[in-house]
Amino acid sequence: MMTDAENPAPGRRETRKAERRAAIIEIATRVFLENGYDRTTMSAISEQMGGSKGTLWSYFTSKEELFAAVLESATAAFRSVMTTVLDPNRAIEDVLTSFVEKFITRITMPDAIALQRLIISEVEHFPEIGRIFFERAPGRSKALMGDYFAGQMEAGTLRRDDPVEAAGMLLSLCTGGSHQRIMWGVEAQDASAIRREASRIVAQFLRCYGTIDPTGKSRAAALD
Repeated sequence: MMTDAENPAPGRRETRKAERRAAIIEIATRVFLENGYDRTTMSAISEQMGGSKGTLWSYFTSKEELFAAVLESATAAFRSVMTTVLDPNRAIEDVLTSFVEKFITRITMPDAIALQRLIISEVEHFPEIGRIFFERAPGRSKALMGDYFAGQMEAGTLRRDDPVEAAGMLLSLCTGGSHQRIMWGVEAQDASAIRREASRIVAQFLRCYGTIDPTGKSRAAALD
């Protein structure tokens, strides 16, 4: 007869399964970053796990599926932060400044830079990893920001336009300064520089889409 430890309750089994899956993703992340996508094999990840290939394959049926899980894990926490930061009840300038600062900080962290470099170096030969990355990172960020902007346009805080295109513009501004320089190894991450850049980006964005000028008057009134 099996003991409780050998045959845990359903809730405990699910917890153990989730913990095991998270451990596999953590190991896979390290192996992908060290070896690249092409040179990483399911066998190599299984060896790092110290378990059987069968265990790995029971969680992930292909390297592509496992890489997708790595990206999902890498981006899920920030998407959670985004939903908290994009508060429609706060002043939009405060919201955007907080978002931009957090966004640039996240995409310029060493692990994020390493992952982006990996994808850039291998996407020509493995276009699927570009698709996976876009869907889980910039694609979802753009959609979340677009939803927020749609509400702000409806409220009259931003001028009416395509909210998703506005989101794309803001995210492009975020990746054109510190992020680009750090990506190419020109400089290191600097918190004070990111704060200054966030202020500039938000000012530029609101000059384009904002309906309130710095004096507190509506931009439409200022043009009359």
